[in-house]
Amino acid sequence: MLHASPSSFVILPALAKIVCEPGWKWQKREKPLQNYDLFYVWSGEGTVVRGGVPYQVGKGSCFLFRPGDYTSATHNPQKPLVLTYIHFDVAEEVTEVPAFYHELSETVEFEHLLARYVRLFLVQTYAAEEEGRLILKQLMIHLLRQDQARPVERHVSNQLAEVIHEVANYVSQHPGAAHRVEDLAARAGLSPRYFSIKFKEITGSSVQSYVIRARIERAQHLLLYAGMNVTEVADALGYRDIFFFSRQFKQHTGKSPSEIR
Repeated sequence: MLHASPSSFVILPALAKIVCEPGWKWQKREKPLQNYDLFYVWSGEGTVVRGGVPYQVGKGSCFLFRPGDYTSATHNPQKPLVLTYIHFDVAEEVTEVPAFYHELSETVEFEHLLARYVRLFLVQTYAAEEEGRLILKQLMIHLLRQDQARPVERHVSNQLAEVIHEVANYVSQHPGAAHRVEDLAARAGLSPRYFSIKFKEITGSSVQSYVIRARIERAQHLLLYAGMNVTEVADALGYRDIFFFSRQFKQHTGKSPSEIR
């Protein structure tokens, strides 16, 4: 979109800044998006799903959904999402398209552009569409600059991967501990939201899924080689409900603990 002329941006009527109601959710789409959707989170907590992959979102989370994407979202009713969405199209072929997901740390300028864009169409502003196209181009340039800055951050990314793998190894070595995301994030020196996102990216599993898998793998070992019965194994791995343990074990292995024992 870097070389797309502002006049090629097509303004669409689907745009707003909204405070989501406690019961709000973005239903899973039956049909894919037909246009671009710039989706930005001002505040709150929630989960956005794109193509079956969940992303934990908060202030500064920004998606550029593309035509063909399947999307859905939910949020924490105690910390409702405040978001802006802007649908648009581009009338010419584009080559440089911003990455579909960004976490913006410097948000003032970007938020000013978003607010200005929405205000243009709340009232009958003279030349709103002409200015709106210019703002859309500015927003895309802002995101493309973020993408260009990422190679400079590779060394930091490598260090981050090492930290995440160290935490994952800690979980594997202590499967019976009560691993809270907040505690693991503190161990990595990261915020819980950012830690959860990077943990998923680097390990391929959510924190919760990784913890469960570590416990089930350890349970299999204890049942096979440690001479422990099902109750003892469940207790050793932090399960207070043996029936819940058995159900979770079977979901992951296809067999009940007693069959392994």
